[in-house]
Amino acid sequence: MPEGPSILILKEEVQQFEGQKVIAASGNSAIDIPRLKNKTIREFKTWGKHFLICFDGFTVKIHLLMFGTYRINERKETKPRLSMVFSNGELNFYTCSVKILEGDINDYYKWNEDVMSEMWDPKKAKDSLDKTPNEMICDAILDQNIFSGVGNIIKNEVLYRCRIHPESLIGKIPSEKLYELISECSIYSFEFLYWKKKFELKQHWLAYSKTTCLRCNLPIYKKNTGKRNRSSFFCTNCQKLHI
Repeated sequence: MPEGPSILILKEEVQQFEGQKVIAASGNSAIDIPRLKNKTIREFKTWGKHFLICFDGFTVKIHLLMFGTYRINERKETKPRLSMVFSNGELNFYTCSVKILEGDINDYYKWNEDVMSEMWDPKKAKDSLDKTPNEMICDAILDQNIFSGVGNIIKNEVLYRCRIHPESLIGKIPSEKLYELISECSIYSFEFLYWKKKFELKQHWLAYSKTTCLRCNLPIYKKNTGKRNRSSFFCTNCQKLHI
């Protein structure tokens, strides 16, 4: 599943279509696709893993889910979920969720929940964490209403950086460590973006998909953790379990 930084890259790549009129629209998604024809894209926005195509009075929300892809000025052999043609090119989305949000897009999203937004509010994230003291931190980091844009790679890398075991309970983690973790969720997301643009992201992974802890030279354990049952990679020696 593409994480927040990858969706920001998509936004950068489609700027050529901002202000452009949709000449033709097609696809096999369930939305009213003909509605898009002759409409002008006013703005592209992102909220975490959501890619937002804003028109006057409504927005098309794209979520690439686990296996979604897109193509700019080219097509795959399979039929797209949504295809939009402009005078200067085309934009095609595959294997994704496509929905229409009516009205003002600001009524749907709290931009201060997005760890890569200029409006990101770490204090709000801390307040949200404090409300669920018995939840595992591995689940909370993936909560898009707290850390919008953070996915499983970022989760693992941040927990490793902060030396926190993924099954630690929020209420048992010292406040200073929680603040460190909150900060790292944003910091690492921007580093992820930088590395991904340079096509070297995997070179910088310290925990995700690894088998040996670089700090301890001991095994990295892989385990599906928390109620989300997502894979966690961690060192039981240097990542403290707070329970």
